[in-house]
Amino acid sequence: MRKLGISIYPEKSTVEEMKNYIEKAHQAGFSRIFSCLLSVDSQDKDVLVNEFKEINEFAKNLGFEIIIDISPKVFTDLDISYDDLSFFKEMQADGIRLDYGYGGSEESLMTFNPQGLSIEVNMSNNTHYIETVMDFLPNQYNLRGCHNFYPHRYSGLTMDYFLECTDRFKKFGLRTAAFITSQSPDSYGPWPVTDGLPTLEMHRNLPLATQIKHFISINAVDDIIISNCFASDEEFDSIKGLDLTKLCLDVELVESIPDVERSIVLEEPHYNRGDFSGNIARSTMSRVKYKGHPFPVFNAPQMIKKGDIIIESDLYGHYAGELQIALSDMENSGKSNVVGRVVEEELFLLDTIKPWQKFYFRERG
Repeated sequence: MRKLGISIYPEKSTVEEMKNYIEKAHQAGFSRIFSCLLSVDSQDKDVLVNEFKEINEFAKNLGFEIIIDISPKVFTDLDISYDDLSFFKEMQADGIRLDYGYGGSEESLMTFNPQGLSIEVNMSNNTHYIETVMDFLPNQYNLRGCHNFYPHRYSGLTMDYFLECTDRFKKFGLRTAAFITSQSPDSYGPWPVTDGLPTLEMHRNLPLATQIKHFISINAVDDIIISNCFASDEEFDSIKGLDLTKLCLDVELVESIPDVERSIVLEEPHYNRGDFSGNIARSTMSRVKYKGHPFPVFNAPQMIKKGDIIIESDLYGHYAGELQIALSDMENSGKSNVVGRVVEEELFLLDTIKPWQKFYFRERG
């Protein structure tokens, strides 16, 4: 199952702040935590374990999986060897993420650690790195991938490059993850730069829920993690109840929409027909269910715009009751009722809809 995740930075927050944040995330349906050791100053290992352990135990009692970000330098600073990962088990971690890797053999050996920790490697380089790791026959059930996040504006990945990197991991059936960024002005990450922390540059200024919806729609990664801390209560509210298996589109419905048309939009299951025209996404089951119900013309503007939600009127014969999403601007025949519209910031999500793809609508209040 797909998981939503948060990030915490124990050296920058109080224990109580982190517990409150973890509880809020739990209430919103989150079940994964990314924690970072990269920016932690070297100190006594026992002190470090105790600082992380209290938070991690609290999170695990709520069902969270915890992955800690490290690098070879952290191993050196803390005098830890890649062939003995018991230190991270003491911290109540479920796995470690290697921000910088080794040569392939070391990663492979780490996946056989007796503590059963997951080994997560960096996905954001389009090299043969993962192929090299796989050449050394790792325990693939303990191996996964996770993209980077990018605090510097314009430094995030392009979509094409992101997909190329991700495909290298997906062909081996490995679990994958990527980062999204909170837009809360009070949020922060592990570094001083605070221009957002997305994996994809195109996500940097988008609402948090929209970023999640985009990753769900393109179905490229399994887990989606908020990289900065703390996301706002309003952002968590926008995420609660999201179906992580299909695309959700927020819509604004016209005031004059009849009850049956409202029910078709918000309550009926939708999927795009397989014979895809590229001009409209067609959800046809409503015309079957409501065959014989009157669908008079009540709002048929001369032009249909990309993002308009259409329900065909009786004037279209056996198409009456069919729901469509306009994927481009079109002239209205005068027979098509526009019953609502996808919100402006989510119009780009329409470009990701594929034949047979499932989707649903949420009314924007």
